[in-house]
Order: sequence, then structure tokens, then C-alpha cells
Amino acid sequence: MTTQVGADRQPALERVSRRLREHPFLVDAALAVLLFFLVVTSGLGSDDSTSVVLVLSLALIAPLAWRRRATVPAAIAVTVAGLVELVVLSQFLLANVAAPAMVYALAAYAPAAWRRAGLVVGLVGALLAADRYFGNVYLGVGSGYASLQGTVISAAAIAVLVLACWAMGSVKRGRLLREQGLRERAELLEVERDQEMALAASAERARIAREMHDVVAHSLSVVIAQADGGRYAGRTDPGAAIGALEQIAATGRTALTDMRSLLGVLREDGAQEFAPQPDVAAITDLVADVQRSGLDVDLISEGAPVELAAGTQLAAYRITQESLTNVLKHAGPASRAWVRLHWREDALELSVLDDGRGAAAVRETGDGGGHGVLGMRERAALHGGRVDAGPRHGGGFGVHAVLPYRQRR
Repeated sequence: MTTQVGADRQPALERVSRRLREHPFLVDAALAVLLFFLVVTSGLGSDDSTSVVLVLSLALIAPLAWRRRATVPAAIAVTVAGLVELVVLSQFLLANVAAPAMVYALAAYAPAAWRRAGLVVGLVGALLAADRYFGNVYLGVGSGYASLQGTVISAAAIAVLVLACWAMGSVKRGRLLREQGLRERAELLEVERDQEMALAASAERARIAREMHDVVAHSLSVVIAQADGGRYAGRTDPGAAIGALEQIAATGRTALTDMRSLLGVLREDGAQEFAPQPDVAAITDLVADVQRSGLDVDLISEGAPVELAAGTQLAAYRITQESLTNVLKHAGPASRAWVRLHWREDALELSVLDDGRGAAAVRETGDGGGHGVLGMRERAALHGGRVDAGPRHGGGFGVHAVLPYRQRR
């Protein structure tokens, strides 16, 4: 029960403290009013004219309400009121506690020049006040010596108070500077976090766009090729037409599964389970799938396969997929294609070549600057590699990619 009460009290104290920090002027004004009330109820501390004492006490204490909002003007006002007090009053006022309070405020909140000036004025004021109000204190020896000794002791005591207030103000200033530095660092970290989140979101959108393009373009190309073949074969070989339709259905289901997997990453529940991403080994199935579409494709593998990172394997698969899609779209009938995997010592060299009219078709349709080649280059660059694509000497089109086994740093 006691623990629960303490826990409830702590947030309440934190809320009150936060509200007080948010309204410093109201806090300082309330403290000034309280101090003036205490001075008045204590008899004002002087036998001089009550009205003069009251006005000077108010002049000394009222500027404390602006000790943080307008530190330098408030300090000047207290200094002027103190000089007037030295001239017109014969006894020390309790309201003079405003002087060390302003020394503290100058050390904590004022610029460097005014902080030093506040210390000097405070020490000079200590000497003047000691000589004016405490020099005639009798210490049991000759009157002249007693006056000097009383002045020195009083000036030293007031000077110690001034130095202590100035030191505490300097400590307060250091803490404020540290808090300001922490706030600035926190704001900078927030900005960096927002920038990193924006970059991550942009990269994720680009990745999803590449995946969508690869899946949709390849699947539609296969479907179109199968539909064309089935249409021609249906007149003479109904069985071939049925096989083409079955291949179209299978390709459509695969594409739909891939689309659902890609769109699933945008869900927030995180409960969606996805199939593994295709890798280099899946290129064999990809080539077989394209062969069933009617394109004559050969797969050539040279060298000993090396275990690649998952991202690099996905890039190799997508580059091959996009390249074969372009062959289906642009190479024309009776074309041949070759997929070559060369496992070098430092990198996987991937080539997709054809002998069709792909280069001429690209020029005619204006697709040379499309998203397919750009997406392949982005994928390769993401893993430290490169992609070169263009017409081949003697006809046809070629895509050549190099994917390092380890990404360059």
C-alpha cells in the first residue's frame, strides 16, 4: 500500500515540476512577492522613514521577478536601488538579499561579460555596504581600530556570500548548458532517425517495385507466349492447346502466389508466412519453365558453385528472370537463348544471350530505357556488382552481370 501511494505521488510531483519549468516568470514573480511579504512583516529592517524603506525594498525585490527573463536589466535595477539605499538610508535593509540573488542570476543566465561585471559589482557593493552600515560596530578596542576591523570583517562576510552565490550560479549555468547540449543532440538524433526511416522506406518501395516488375513482366510474357502457341496448335493438335492452357494456369497461380508474398510485407499484423525467396538453384526451374513456353534455352554452368548470400542469390535469379522475359518479348519466333553461370574465384558471372531481333525490337518500341534494365543494374549495384546490357555483334541481345561473393566495402 505504501509503495502504491509513493508511486502515485511521484508522477504528481513530476507534473508539478514540469509545469513550474514551463512558466519560469510566474515562479520568479511568486518568489518575489513572497520575499517582499516576509520583509514587510519583519518590520522592513530599518528605523528610517517607513515610506522610503517600503519603496526601496520594493525597488530591490521587484526586479527578481525578471531575473531569468531579463537578467541584465533586472540586475541594473537592483544595483541602482542599492546605490540609492546607500545614500538615503542609515540602516541595512533586509531586502538587500536581492543583491546576492541577482549575482547568482547573472552568473547563471547572463552573457560572459555581464557575469564578470556582476561579480565585480557584488564585491564592490560588499565593501560599500560594510563601510556604510557595519563600520561602527564596537569590538572592545579603540574606536578607530574597531571601526576598521568591523568594516573588514563585515566586508569579508558579505564578499564570501557574494562569491558563494556567484559560484552556485556558475554551476547552474554549466548544468543548463549540458541540458541544452543534450536537447540539441536528442533533436539531431530525431532528425537522423526520421531521415533514416525515410531512406529505408524509399529503399523498400524501390525493392517492392523491382520485385513486382519482375514477377508481373515474366509471368505475363510466359502467359502470352503460351497463349499464342496454344492458339496456333489448337487447330491441328488439341492436346497441345490443352497443355498450353495448363501451363498458363500454372504460371498464373505461381504469379499470384508471388504477388501475395510481396503484398504481404505491407501488412502490419506480421502473421503472414512467406515462401522462401528464389535462389541460384531455382534458375534451373526458371529455364525449364521458359522452355515449356516454347523458347529454346540452354543452361550452361561452369566452375564449382559457391554459397552466396541470400540477397545476392535473389539478385542473380531476378536478373536471369528479367533477361529471359525480355527474350520472350523481343527476340521473336525461332530464337535461341543461352543462360551461362560462370563461378569465378571472386564472383559469379551471369550471362543471358539470344540470337533474335531483341536489339531491333528495343529500338522500335523504345523500351531500351525501361525499368527492367534499370532494375537489374540497381539489384547488382546493391550487392557490389554490375550489369551491362546491349546488342550483340552479329545480332541478338545480351545481358552480362558480375556479382561478387562478398560485397565490397
